[in-house]
Amino acid sequence: MPDGATEWTHQIEVPFAPEARASGLGDTGFHSVCWYERSVELRPHAGRTILHVGAVDYRARIWVNQHLVAEHEGGHTPFSADISGALKEEGAQVVTVYVEDDPHDLAKPRGKQDWLLEAHSIWYPRTTGIWQTVWIEQVASTYIQSLRWTPIFETYEIGCEIVATGDISEELFVEVKIWHGESLLADDHYKLLGHEANRKISLSDPGIDDSRNELLWSPERPTLLNAEVTLHHRGQVLDVVRSYTALRSVAINRDRFMLNGRAYALRLVLDQGYWPESLMTAPSDAALKRDVELAKAMGFNGVRKHQKIEDPRYLYWADRLGLLVWEEMPSAYRFSPKAITRMVREWTEAIERDYSHPCIIVWVAFNESWGVPNLTLTQAHRNAVEALYHLTRTLDATRPVIGNDGWEASATDILGIHDYDCNPERLAARYTTSEPTRTLFDQRRPGGRILTLDGFPHRGQPIVLTEFGGVAFDKQGAGAPTWGYSRAHTADSFLDLYRRLLAVVNTTTMFSGFCYTQFSDTFQEANGLLCADRTPKVPLELIRAATLNDHEKEECDPGIT
Repeated sequence: MPDGATEWTHQIEVPFAPEARASGLGDTGFHSVCWYERSVELRPHAGRTILHVGAVDYRARIWVNQHLVAEHEGGHTPFSADISGALKEEGAQVVTVYVEDDPHDLAKPRGKQDWLLEAHSIWYPRTTGIWQTVWIEQVASTYIQSLRWTPIFETYEIGCEIVATGDISEELFVEVKIWHGESLLADDHYKLLGHEANRKISLSDPGIDDSRNELLWSPERPTLLNAEVTLHHRGQVLDVVRSYTALRSVAINRDRFMLNGRAYALRLVLDQGYWPESLMTAPSDAALKRDVELAKAMGFNGVRKHQKIEDPRYLYWADRLGLLVWEEMPSAYRFSPKAITRMVREWTEAIERDYSHPCIIVWVAFNESWGVPNLTLTQAHRNAVEALYHLTRTLDATRPVIGNDGWEASATDILGIHDYDCNPERLAARYTTSEPTRTLFDQRRPGGRILTLDGFPHRGQPIVLTEFGGVAFDKQGAGAPTWGYSRAHTADSFLDLYRRLLAVVNTTTMFSGFCYTQFSDTFQEANGLLCADRTPKVPLELIRAATLNDHEKEECDPGIT
């Protein structure tokens, strides 16, 4: 309990932040420190008891029965602690959590969380403390700590990395089974060397494309391969992990994005992952699933998760239902060695957490030079972007990486452009050019920024219009001031402008894809295709037809009304 406090005066519903109405508090003031305490009925276990924390913003310390068991810094990534030694034999176990989250600190990765008291412009209410699930797991004394999958499309193999922890012996083995539906594709046994096994599992190549496609994952056919990993010691089963993976590849070939070896047009929508009642925390797992379904129903094959490391359950549903995801590091807004150190640590943890999700196809380190505002003048700022690009490519060599999305690009695999010109004819004229290097990169400056830094000319990478549109239309007419990059006043004019903008980006051959701003209204930003409660502003089938530019056949029934 905090010093000087004699009783706990508030109750909170976690994992909702105190700023969220869903927490039972709804206090959007400044909170630099939060304390939590809860009693848990839990008996000690013959093996180990692990406390898992999905995310706490920003710096956390945790005690169990007044024993310090964990410390973690970083508001968007998970951590865990072995609390076995802190448990009492009898009575309730008391878990205490202390959180520091300086609301004015601009040198920490904070994404869209506002530093002013009231949300303004494109920034939103803060999220303090616990905002993702906390749970307890009891396991054997030796157990599987981590499991990592790497699809190797070219040779029809699945890379499998297994790390065990606890009481490590010389006679630990793992059995790995992989299924496609009811068909068993692999049943392999490996001896752990030290505490890990790292193997490639060869699958039988079906040969002809029709048969190959049955195994491949894509938004149109999200085929998952179920897996089971069993840890053995001298014939005794110690731990069983049920998982899944997928066979798919993402790559860059000249000016095109490639999925499973074929050029693939990206139709993305920018999604910030906020809800009116619960802020960055989804109100339920069903809400996460529905967001994936809604994106697909509106004709998109992917989302750019903007300034947020999304809940793993969203990625689960994207894997299962077939939706591509660009994952983006939340920005800090002040450049310093401390800010970059924090960003590197948290970004490394995010990549480790999400590496095995087939839905993730691109990593984005920086957005619009946020946190590195002097890229054109200051070498240290350039170094930061280039370092994060190369670090990301080192941690994951299987996916494209964007160093700085929007403008002022240096090291990057995809050139992302942000252009909110709401005039479709002007937008078409800007990007329909036979000499893009001269007319676009040397002369045009969307947003008033150069597209590539000196020394980093366009080398033929794919060009994606990664932000455009942003048309504000407040269907619910709440009367509060709303914000957008342009404005429509009726449903008909909103749909007409959306249709004309999407016709441009769908037919501009320079683009390998696009990302429309945005999925849903987010607080004062009323530029979503959906209202904040996910009600469509115009019928979903009309949005879908416009997204597909009216000419593409339905790939499947979107299944959402």
